[in-house]
Amino acid sequence: MNKTIDKIIYDALSEDIPKIDITTDNLFEDQESEGVFIAKEDGVLSGVLVMRRVFEIIDSSVYLKIINNDGTYVDKGDVIAIISGKSKSILKGERVALNLMQRMSGVATLTKRFVDRISNKYTKILDTRKTTPNLRILEKMAVVDGGGINHRMSLSDQVMIKDNHIKVAGSITNAVKTVKFKIDQSIRIEVEVETYEQFLEAIETECDIIMLDNMSNNLMIKCVKNNKGKLLEASGNMTLDRIKSVSETGVDFISVGALTHSYTSLDISLKFN
Repeated sequence: MNKTIDKIIYDALSEDIPKIDITTDNLFEDQESEGVFIAKEDGVLSGVLVMRRVFEIIDSSVYLKIINNDGTYVDKGDVIAIISGKSKSILKGERVALNLMQRMSGVATLTKRFVDRISNKYTKILDTRKTTPNLRILEKMAVVDGGGINHRMSLSDQVMIKDNHIKVAGSITNAVKTVKFKIDQSIRIEVEVETYEQFLEAIETECDIIMLDNMSNNLMIKCVKNNKGKLLEASGNMTLDRIKSVSETGVDFISVGALTHSYTSLDISLKFN
């Protein structure tokens, strides 16, 4: 695990155990237990390795045998992992481990539904920056486990010229020209457009990607038909009911904010034998 994920785990453990676990620390000494992590509903796993890292940080002597790893589809009742070691160590890490793994698995499961719904190997599902503050790295890992693709991790990764940037810059053309002159030429430039007129302006610039924001399917088809070699990304109000028809417009990518802001945690439990 990298330092960012370790910090998330340390912060979560500190939040959950600011001093002592007043229950566990007063009940147990060196007793040992064995238990199983069980999926209580169908879904795609993510955060299994993060869960393991939680216990490594708490007590390196805790043994964890992973049965189903990240990215695996599990059915209700499937065993995810077997854990054994000091009872108090397992109990202290239980909630943090489950919280992270359940949420990440929820993101992965929802992503898988979007990917499966389009059943199109040419159009890719992207995530967005609409993530839980300070948990972005975990949620974006979960998107990949569900079969999606990460867009940009942060504002530092790629140029994204949106409506407010355009208003301040004066035009799409001015915005692209200004930023293109200042950045490393290996960095891609994406421009958000909301109208066909903006699209026509954008395709004449040196941008690499054009985001078709909140457009109707018919308007996206028109943009695809008149495109001039730019990658096209559809965005805005992307639901499971609509996603297949959007993919059929011919766009290269569809970004879905719901993946990381409207998921439901996957139900997973830890049961001692």
